[in-house]
Amino acid sequence: MPVEIRLLAWSCFLGLVHIIAASASGLQQRGGLDWAAGNREGQTPTVTGAASRLEKASKNFFETFPIFAALVLACVVSGRHNTAVVLGAYLYFFARLVYLPLYGFGIPKIRSIVWGISIVGILFVLWGLFIKILPYSP
Repeated sequence: MPVEIRLLAWSCFLGLVHIIAASASGLQQRGGLDWAAGNREGQTPTVTGAASRLEKASKNFFETFPIFAALVLACVVSGRHNTAVVLGAYLYFFARLVYLPLYGFGIPKIRSIVWGISIVGILFVLWGLFIKILPYSP
């Protein structure tokens, strides 16, 4: 299995971690398990603090993840297994892994730099899709 597919799978797992972190952190502020098990009609109560930040981090992850996933799959289907694609997949995954706690703990400037690194990772995968580069060999 190509390393970029493994990183895509780990990114899917990371997406689940984002969902669970955002949901669990805001549960008490929204009314606990009774609210979660209810029909949730009406306006959803807002959350503050770390819960709010984790929700924003989750939304941010799901803004970039479809682009990353589509590009990785396009690279695999087209046989573009090269250094740029692999480096980009690593950059994206590990930046997104670090991004969640940085956002959750409210560390602004470093969080923005790490977000930028994840975007650079996506750009590397895109570049590797279109540019003929050295093949990757572990």
